[in-house]
Amino acid sequence: MTTLQLGLDSFGDRPVGADGELVSHAAAIRQVVEEAALADQVGVDVLALGEHHRPEYAVSTPETVLAAIASRTERIRLASGVTVLSSDDPVRVFQRFATLDALSSGRAEVILGRGSFTESFPLFGYDLADYDVLFEEKIHLFTELLTEKPVTWNGATRPPLRDADVFPKTESGRLSTWVGVGGSPQSVVRAAHYGLPLMLAIIGGEPARFAPYVDLYRRATDQLGTNAHPVGMHSPGFVADTDDEAVEIFWPHYRKQRDRIGALRGWPPIRREEFDAEVAHGSLYVGSPETVARKVAAAVTTLGVGRFDMIYTTGAQPAEARLRNVELYGTRVIPRVRELVAEGAARGDAA
Repeated sequence: MTTLQLGLDSFGDRPVGADGELVSHAAAIRQVVEEAALADQVGVDVLALGEHHRPEYAVSTPETVLAAIASRTERIRLASGVTVLSSDDPVRVFQRFATLDALSSGRAEVILGRGSFTESFPLFGYDLADYDVLFEEKIHLFTELLTEKPVTWNGATRPPLRDADVFPKTESGRLSTWVGVGGSPQSVVRAAHYGLPLMLAIIGGEPARFAPYVDLYRRATDQLGTNAHPVGMHSPGFVADTDDEAVEIFWPHYRKQRDRIGALRGWPPIRREEFDAEVAHGSLYVGSPETVARKVAAAVTTLGVGRFDMIYTTGAQPAEARLRNVELYGTRVIPRVRELVAEGAARGDAA
């Protein structure tokens, strides 16, 4: 049986400092490195950093920050979450993560996605009209690169390759690669088609509603004759010593961030009742270690996933509270989740 993996995700959100003001982008990046070092010490399995090109986030090149983290850590796996492959070059993405893999002694992972924001497309000279074809062609090329053999490839989105050998090679011979999906059945089938593990972004609503996507992935891999890997999921959360403290710290900053993004997407401002409902029954894992552990255990059991990553920075929560969040997640939430899942397995609980 595959061991349940429990990780943390961040987009490098800029926290507020001791003066109550947002810290600089540079300070926010250093803060993420400190949090990752702590996560490694307290037993977190994976640290994933997302790529964004917006003022509220500090991480635009996850692999650069992860390389710094590699020098401060010993065991934690280092992932992107996600790398926006559509607006990048697959050869360079492979080279950068193969380099990270070398620096971390085989701990690198790349999670490929189309991105939930579009700023990278005009920034790097891509047309949003090509949104679908960019990802389709580039993931095809990337999977060819994963063989670590000379590649011949031709497409419409970049110059062709003829017997191109790409370096560096990984020591294991295979760079760990996932596909991040926000809820599109076509994207689920694409991951199955390429035989890559699936990471589901579940950021709202009851986790159980994503069960059909997990089932679709497994059925598609079976029908296509590809490998069905354990599915992963990631969702926002925040851990403090008590439920009330967690909500008090998390809510005001989460609301501001959610409404800023919502204004761009035509969403109405979030109401406190909606937030409370998400904490109680949806996909916000906010509370004390016991509360969060029980909710995580219920979600992974319901969906039958092999990995859960908590997005531990969603808004400008204070830097010290974020460190405490990481500490509690590693020392108390993770052991309790594993205990609860094992108890459920002994009782015969199943997805």
